[in-house]
Amino acid sequence: MSEPDFRSDPSDTREGKGNARKLWDAYARGVNKTITPAVAPYLHPITSAVARTMVADLIGFWTLWHLHGGFEGMERFGYSQATIYRKVKRFRRVFGMHPDEYTMEGITLDPEAYWAEAARRNADKQADSTD
Repeated sequence: MSEPDFRSDPSDTREGKGNARKLWDAYARGVNKTITPAVAPYLHPITSAVARTMVADLIGFWTLWHLHGGFEGMERFGYSQATIYRKVKRFRRVFGMHPDEYTMEGITLDPEAYWAEAARRNADKQADSTD
């Protein structure tokens, strides 16, 4: 099966439909913030471009950690043990605690919904490949 070419189905804008941007703009107007509050405390020790990339990567790691059930789930997802240990160490250095114990205010994860959607998409893919 060939990879889809999304150029023939472009997004409305580079923001997609702009849903996340609309929510952020409403929030920023409401509290008159100029810097992302979640990452501001972590930008000081290193350059901001590197910090943004690192924090974004670690938030993704934290999300996958919780959605895939921790260390063993990350291995099943395809991470090597060395990579998991390295990312846990970096996470602890930046956020001050293990990703298993850390909570991110404003981010709620629903593993049941995540896995139900993954199963649905997988079933749709299987059906498409048999057509």
